[in-house]
Amino acid sequence: MKIATIGLDLAKNVFQVHGVDEHGFAVLRKQLKRNQVAPFFARLEPCLIGIEACGGAHHWAAKLTALGHRVKMMAPQFVKPYVKTNKNDALDAEAISEAVTRPNMRFVPAKSPEQQSVLALHTARESFVHARSAQANQIRGLLIEFGLIVPQGIRHVYKRAPELIEDASNELPGRFRLLIDRLLQHLKELDRQMRELEREIEVWHRGNEVSRRLETIPGIGPITASALVASAGDPSNFKNARQFAAWIGLVPHQNSSGGKTQLLGISKRGDVYLRTLLIHGGRALVQLAKTRADRAGTWLGRLVGRRHHNIAAVAMANKNARLAWALLSTGKAYEPMHAPTAAA
Repeated sequence: MKIATIGLDLAKNVFQVHGVDEHGFAVLRKQLKRNQVAPFFARLEPCLIGIEACGGAHHWAAKLTALGHRVKMMAPQFVKPYVKTNKNDALDAEAISEAVTRPNMRFVPAKSPEQQSVLALHTARESFVHARSAQANQIRGLLIEFGLIVPQGIRHVYKRAPELIEDASNELPGRFRLLIDRLLQHLKELDRQMRELEREIEVWHRGNEVSRRLETIPGIGPITASALVASAGDPSNFKNARQFAAWIGLVPHQNSSGGKTQLLGISKRGDVYLRTLLIHGGRALVQLAKTRADRAGTWLGRLVGRRHHNIAAVAMANKNARLAWALLSTGKAYEPMHAPTAAA
């Protein structure tokens, strides 16, 4: 029995294995406990193993690759069409074994432990950002109940909330003043944790030559540059710059049929975090373009003059994503192009 391809359905405790030979006939159906997976594949001859990109997928991809196997990861939505009838672990493993052999299947690039550690910093930082915003909004909402209005923005909460709880004329109950003070201390702690993670990310960024090159692109800072390097990995996984932008979800969503092309808003597929960072950078450049005296002589300035600022920000994010892929794939430094004249 020679196994050519294996579909491995990952789980926390119980893994399902489905193996087929070179003709596509099923020759192995097996359920494994977590501690049995590595010994089982260590005894097998090297073969192609397909897994879904999910929690722990990069760990098992590295482990199985070290055992001599060829591992390919796929997005779960690309495997789903191959699931026959009902869904269970055995049918999932069978679908994975079939999907991994398709010639036009799109695969997820494996990430190194270094990339995973940097992305973990980004994930933790993002959670602190969300928690900080939620805490600030809670403070504002509680103060509104007593008729005290604090403008939107973290800086307004830091400035106004302490003034309000120290003002004796507003007749706030004592326990409420203590509560707001406690929530303010929690807000400051969340902000401190977020800043510390940002410093750790910047330390990694300064030590990575590729990330420093990406930072030279206008609209991309240390946070975005480090996230791009850690997420994209090998640029050869993408055929061209447009495919890289499509992976981030910055290209138009199509709904075309019968030879009639219909382009909608951006697809919003792929990496939400990267897309958010790039669009934030695009918004900063749009605001800068609005204040420039020579904006009519720049590509972004002309775009801002005729389209909504959100459209211009997304267009700028798309352009920066393509520039980032070019720098990643060529190894060159960013060279600003000379801005065309208004007459051109």
